Amino acid sequence: MTDKGIKLTHLTDEGHAHMVGVGEKDVTVRKATARAVVRMTEETFRALVAGETPKGDVLAASRIAGIQASKLTPQLIPLCHSVHLTRVEVSIRLEGGVAIVDATAEARDRTGVEMEAMVAASTAALTLYDMLKAVDRSMSFDVCLLEKAGGRSGHWTREAEGATGGAGAP
Repeated sequence: MTDKGIKLTHLTDEGHAHMVGVGEKDVTVRKATARAVVRMTEETFRALVAGETPKGDVLAASRIAGIQASKLTPQLIPLCHSVHLTRVEVSIRLEGGVAIVDATAEARDRTGVEMEAMVAASTAALTLYDMLKAVDRSMSFDVCLLEKAGGRSGHWTREAEGATGGAGAP
């Protein structure tokens, strides 16, 4: 239990970490979208927009890395279940001096795909960093969940929560 009286599902009553049982849950369509906002210097942004980067097609490599990482989420996050992803899409927009990475994961399963979407967005952002670090080691990024749908908890959006700032800011 937290100080707000919320029971954390990944902890037993004794406070031990465990994998949540989902066997009794219904199989439903699950979808989640996460966003990473990558900040960089103006010089780096201009080089990325112009396609004049030292390691080739940075955006394509980052999209592919995000998709691949989403498939590996249960191997990276210890208490995540394996889900049968039916679709993963990673898009990257360059605007306002930042790279905006949106990652959407979908599955028809017993548990959600929020972590798969967040891992995809994070890994795409990390790949941007890796491929551009020779130009700009000061890059940084934030990641957040924008939306999730499906399952017992239904539909959730960041805007509906009243959250502002950070990676979810428009």
